[in-house]
Amino acid sequence: MTQKVSACIITKNEEKNISRCLNSLKWANEIIVVDSGSTDKTVEICKQYGCKVHLTEWLGYGSTKKLAVNFASNDWIFSIDADEEVSKELSTKIQKMMNSPKNDGYFVKRKSFYLKKMIHFSGWQNDYPLRLFNKKRGNFNNALVHESVEIPSNNLCFIEEVIFHYPYQSIDDHINKINLYSSIGAQSLFTNKKRINYLFPFLNCFYKFIKMYFLKLGILDGKEGLILAYYSAYGDYLKYSKLWKLQQKK
Repeated sequence: MTQKVSACIITKNEEKNISRCLNSLKWANEIIVVDSGSTDKTVEICKQYGCKVHLTEWLGYGSTKKLAVNFASNDWIFSIDADEEVSKELSTKIQKMMNSPKNDGYFVKRKSFYLKKMIHFSGWQNDYPLRLFNKKRGNFNNALVHESVEIPSNNLCFIEEVIFHYPYQSIDDHINKINLYSSIGAQSLFTNKKRINYLFPFLNCFYKFIKMYFLKLGILDGKEGLILAYYSAYGDYLKYSKLWKLQQKK
């Protein structure tokens, strides 16, 4: 029996990305959108595509995605971010697999772009998020950021057909997201009793750059690889600096 699939997306002010994402989901049996306070045309666009839209306050990435899964009427979930796009090969693969799925969940290869260039190295080359899964077997955790699907069984498989990822519209967009994610990340670390000294942000920033640009071969991604490594290192510096500041306030 062919299994139906619910595509689940969380949104906030994604009018620049959402149409591309939704156009790649026409194969899904339903599209669930959980929006957390968009002030642009995101919700309007989603309704035009026939999505089932639910409005909620922001609960953190993990809990908000879990809520989207709970709204789905089908057991099989395909979780996708608004700045992602399903390749034609992946949509065909999923539809064939749903005729008789043999696993509880599937890690899907993701290829990301930075400043309009596909990044082949920089540590992004081994990106396989768990995106297709049976909600009877697992669901998202409650992490504020860097959420993931947790499935107790080892009955998991990898899919090589890809999701395309467009995480940053520009360097300004990257910097804005760095500021947001570093604040959330710092608070999460502090809540989980992570403690550091004042030198840690500098040392970790230096290590992050060396790792991405040299050890993970970001140097082969050209100028985009250099810029990506620099701002990624800066993001880590901000996160741990904010964590250290939280410690001082306490």
